[in-house]
Amino acid sequence: MTTVYEALADPTRRRILDRLRRDGSLSVTEVAEPLTMTRQGATKHLDVLTECGLVRVRWEGRHRMHELDPRPLREVEDWLAPYAEEWERRLQRLERHLESGSSREDAIDRREEP
Repeated sequence: MTTVYEALADPTRRRILDRLRRDGSLSVTEVAEPLTMTRQGATKHLDVLTECGLVRVRWEGRHRMHELDPRPLREVEDWLAPYAEEWERRLQRLERHLESGSSREDAIDRREEP
C-alpha cells in the first residue's frame, strides 16, 4: 500500500491534489486535460491517491468523480510541525536582528574593538 508520503513525493500527484483542492470534484478527463496526460496516466495517479486516502471517488451518473480528502494530510502536518516551529524561531531571531539595526559588519567591528 502506498503511503501518503510516497504519494506526495510525485510532483504530478501534488498538482492533481492542488487542482482538486481548487476546483473540487473532477472526472478523470478533467484531471488529465490540463496536465497534458492521457486518461490512463491520470487514472494511475488517481488510483495511488485513492489508495492512500487522499482522494475519494463517487459516482455521478456514469462518471467517476474524484474529490480531495485532506484528512490524511494531518499525519504530514503533525510530522512537519517541529520543523515549522524551528523555522518560526529562526525567522523571529532574524526579525529581531533586523529591527535592531545592526549589521554583521557592526557585530564584527565591535568584537575587534578593545
